[in-house]
Amino acid sequence: MPPGPPGAEGRTQTLERTETKKPRLWRVLLLNDDYTPMDYVVQVLEQFFRKTEQEAELIMLAVHHKGQGVAGVYTRDVAETKVAQVTAHAQREGHPLRVVAEPESEGE
Repeated sequence: MPPGPPGAEGRTQTLERTETKKPRLWRVLLLNDDYTPMDYVVQVLEQFFRKTEQEAELIMLAVHHKGQGVAGVYTRDVAETKVAQVTAHAQREGHPLRVVAEPESEGE
């Protein structure tokens, strides 16, 4: 065994292991309103969330019929950035589209 630091004879070193937990994920939700055009919602989903046209249409229909749809699931920083980007874009385009981020439930 290689010698340890001077004066360390007879002492035992304990290594601590820290477990890294996966960061909590956040859902980015698009909320329904009576004014934002459906084709604009599809465009946003394709542009900001990299959805295919078919995926975007399904999410848009969920927003329309259920009041909200999940655009994506991300770490908190990414989710908050997506919310800010989409909100700013919708405002520039004159649409009242609401986008929010909420933490996923622990059991999901």
